[in-house]
Amino acid sequence: MKVFAKFTSEAAGIIRKKGIGIIPTDTIYGIVCSALSKKSVNEVYRLRMRSSGKPVIILLSKMNDLNFFGIKPDKGTSNILGQLWPGPVSVILPYKSGKFSYLHRGKKAIAFRVPANAALRRFLNKTGPIIVPSANFEGKKPAKTLTEAQKYFGDKIDFYIDGGKLKSKPSTLVCIKNGKVSIIRKGMSDAKIKNVSA
Repeated sequence: MKVFAKFTSEAAGIIRKKGIGIIPTDTIYGIVCSALSKKSVNEVYRLRMRSSGKPVIILLSKMNDLNFFGIKPDKGTSNILGQLWPGPVSVILPYKSGKFSYLHRGKKAIAFRVPANAALRRFLNKTGPIIVPSANFEGKKPAKTLTEAQKYFGDKIDFYIDGGKLKSKPSTLVCIKNGKVSIIRKGMSDAKIKNVSA
């Protein structure tokens, strides 16, 4: 188990090799792994004691990373995403293929976010898409510091990245329907939704 003081190529390599880590995101600490590895995703669910039917949010380095999942938003949706991203807004997009059922957990939709933090986006450019549930056991308080995260997960994961104390709310979670944005979960960037249109 390693601890890094910042986002590093070594940590990115661990994720690409199906490892699991805890990182500071643009909102709170998250327990992360490659979204493209079913084995790693299932291990995060096990470690976090997360309900098997609950999907997770996926971080992308840029909107075009939706191509990893074969998702091609229509023009109106792309315009909305361009206004929301990068930023602390996670957007639920429909997903009808069965390929990534381990991500959508039967919901036929997946939530994505392109974070505002430039260093994190550069890291994601090296790792590819990652899942990012909060760093805590289900039903417990999200870790705000590296120490709190380590109390939850200890040496059961491959690495930690220390981002200091994080006090942010989770991301705002929204869906897009008929060219309009609806808030599903209030969070860090609710006000940003009001002026968005297709």
